Amino acid sequence: MGIKIADKEFSSRLMIGSGKYSSYEIMEQALKASSADIITVAIRRVDMKAPGHENILEHIDTSKYWILPNTAGCATVDEALRVARLSRAMGINNWIKLEVIPDPKYLMPDPIATLEAAKILIDEGFVVLPYINPDPVLAKRLEEIGCATVMPLASPIGTGQGVKTLENIKIIIEQAQVPVVVDAGLGVPSEASLVMEQGADFCLVNTAIAQAQDPVKMAEAFKLGVQAGRTAYEAGRIPVKAFASASSPLVNIVGKN
Repeated sequence: MGIKIADKEFSSRLMIGSGKYSSYEIMEQALKASSADIITVAIRRVDMKAPGHENILEHIDTSKYWILPNTAGCATVDEALRVARLSRAMGINNWIKLEVIPDPKYLMPDPIATLEAAKILIDEGFVVLPYINPDPVLAKRLEEIGCATVMPLASPIGTGQGVKTLENIKIIIEQAQVPVVVDAGLGVPSEASLVMEQGADFCLVNTAIAQAQDPVKMAEAFKLGVQAGRTAYEAGRIPVKAFASASSPLVNIVGKN
């Protein structure tokens, strides 16, 4: 059963990034192993006209994968708007993963600038997927102005710290009427599984795959982790109990009076 973002339907709930790989060849193999449908690409890495420049999109089959351009590297509203408009002018599509990150040390997204930029881009006809701190109020405001998803971080981007913001993510999931994409900080597939078990709709993973000792195997592992977590969510977990409960019945059994 597919899941929709805006007017497009996807089969995989794993999105992966295209940065930090040791080579384009490894990236291509990891994309295939992940079975992802959506690949995010930093527009500042795409230059279709520069002489001698190898365009990353030459290594991604755009007939197979949906490209999610992002505004990585933008620190202000104006920068994010300029990069988003450049992306559309390149003819990629009208989607944008909105990142406004003025903080060079911890790379935390600016909530005020993100909301401001999102409003403008939505008015201009973009499908906006905003990367945010796991702030349930901000997530709701972004949904209300027309964002196609919300994308709360699990922990600081690229750190591999895992899920440090689970309680806030659970609130966002509970309140959201748009898909929730847990993005940033995941280190291993069990962490992706954890947030999917809570009802997240997608995970977006880059560094944990691209910088693994074997990125191709890790891509496959994240695919399975996301699938397992979603399947567990759909199956419905047992209640958490304070006391033990025997797996086998204690009545009508041999040797018991």
